[in-house]
Amino acid sequence: MDGVAVTAFFQTLVQGLLTGGLYALIGTGLSLIFGVMKIINFAHGDFLAIGMFITLALFKAFNLDPYLSLLVAAPLGFGLGYVIQRFVLARLGDRLGEGSLLATLGLGLIISNTLLLGFGAQPQSINVPYAINTFKFGGVQVSVSLLIAGIGTVLAISALNLVLYRTELGRAIRATAQNPLGAELQGVKTANIQAIVFGLGVSFAAIAGVLLMPLLYTFPTVGENYVTKAFIVTVLGGLGNLPGAVVGGLVLGVIESMGAFYISNNYRDAYGLIVFLLVLLLRPEGLFGKTVKRV
Repeated sequence: MDGVAVTAFFQTLVQGLLTGGLYALIGTGLSLIFGVMKIINFAHGDFLAIGMFITLALFKAFNLDPYLSLLVAAPLGFGLGYVIQRFVLARLGDRLGEGSLLATLGLGLIISNTLLLGFGAQPQSINVPYAINTFKFGGVQVSVSLLIAGIGTVLAISALNLVLYRTELGRAIRATAQNPLGAELQGVKTANIQAIVFGLGVSFAAIAGVLLMPLLYTFPTVGENYVTKAFIVTVLGGLGNLPGAVVGGLVLGVIESMGAFYISNNYRDAYGLIVFLLVLLLRPEGLFGKTVKRV
């Protein structure tokens, strides 16, 4: 490989890893919810859209830097998820498994249509001065916005890891995931823990939406694009497997970037779906489902 080809390869690899980091952030929230509650949140992409529209609204109303919107979107996402779990999903009782599918599908429709009424159907974006700036290292150029998103992803996932493995709350979350009845007998309020977990999952989706906003357009049904990627990430890593979700996100990002550069950008989304189907056929528990510790 000549110098130009090597530079192009590493450029594509870095872009894929940074994009994959965002996929990992989205997938981590979904995987956390499944790992503890054993439900699949079909509204996950719509919660991401909420994060994007919060960023858009604050930018238009107050000219607030999009990354400062994290201070609003993250806690609002957590609060929204907590309330939904306590007052919607928790009421399903023994029907939580199948009922959660319909409930989250319904929530997704409510959210997307509410966004449609409030913001219209036209794609919208924000313009910040540093959006066109790039950071160059060793011949590889990276968008500043994408680099910030990558750093934000690392910080968010690291913070979650600290909570899960260094705090009493994390110990309660892991106990609830492994044995809810045993956790109850030890004094853990599992209903509250499940609400906290759902809140964290929604918060992660909202954070991902904020980090994506300076990079992309948003529209009311934008979440549909990302809920598919979240499912691919969680299946690649193994449902409920948080380290696996991170690796799955990185793998998906690299596969998409490499396929788009070396084959065709027109089929960018198809490359991940092909890998998704292969994993389902050959290793349905996920690439790391049995080898990496779950929540």
